[in-house]
Amino acid sequence: MTALIYCPFPDAASAEAIGRTLIDERLIACINIGDPVRSIFAWKGVVDEGAEVPSLLKTTGGLLERAIARLEDLHPYEAPAITGWHCDAAGAATQTWLDAL
Repeated sequence: MTALIYCPFPDAASAEAIGRTLIDERLIACINIGDPVRSIFAWKGVVDEGAEVPSLLKTTGGLLERAIARLEDLHPYEAPAITGWHCDAAGAATQTWLDAL
């Protein structure tokens, strides 16, 4: 089973560095790093805004929890917004690629 993780980063450099670490540790197979987006958020009772870099990480269902825990350890935010989910379907080639983790 495939799984995805969504996580915003403060910048592309931190997304790339952490993504490479997770790939090297064989917890994910890929990270897609997007262009900065504007985020408006509530944090500690205050509404604030800033730029963030959205990222989508690809892994397996069996590695999902470990990948999220490691991502949370490495992430520079005090409380990073990390969400992960199991995918209902994947192409055969994608599944084979991810199963090689």
